[in-house]
Amino acid sequence: MTSEVGEIMEKLKEKKAEYEVITSSDSSVNLENIDNRIITEVLGPERYGRVRFQGSGVTLTQYFGSGSQQYMPSGTQAQAEVQRLRDQIAQMQANTVEQIVEVQRKYEELQQQLRAEAAERETAAAAREAEARAMVAEQSKKYDDLQLQLQQMMHMFQQSQKPPS
Repeated sequence: MTSEVGEIMEKLKEKKAEYEVITSSDSSVNLENIDNRIITEVLGPERYGRVRFQGSGVTLTQYFGSGSQQYMPSGTQAQAEVQRLRDQIAQMQANTVEQIVEVQRKYEELQQQLRAEAAERETAAAAREAEARAMVAEQSKKYDDLQLQLQQMMHMFQQSQKPPS
């Protein structure tokens, strides 16, 4: 029996250490009734009508008395729990509003970035178009120059073909 109790105590200590690690890294874990949860995990759920660690013949009524309210929270405890939950909801709402504002800010930032990139593309396209027009004008001028040279050469050739008068 003593080794069995020792094993149970060891398991309880291990579970307690596990929960301490979890709660140190995860603030969302509810710390209320953590000892009861640990005991339930190690020993299993309570059996109806028995008081844990008090032997097999002791009932809840015998241990706590007939008017005991041990398992029922008092009005102030319930109010405190309701207030804690309201505070938690308010904090969650505030966090949600902050997240929405941050998403909106990022959205607007991205829109501005996209507008700037579109303006850069339009400027680059306009520059390419102006360059193309300049090249067309230059090619047209060269063509006109070549046409003029050709006409002059033709005129000179015709002059050279005429007999001297």
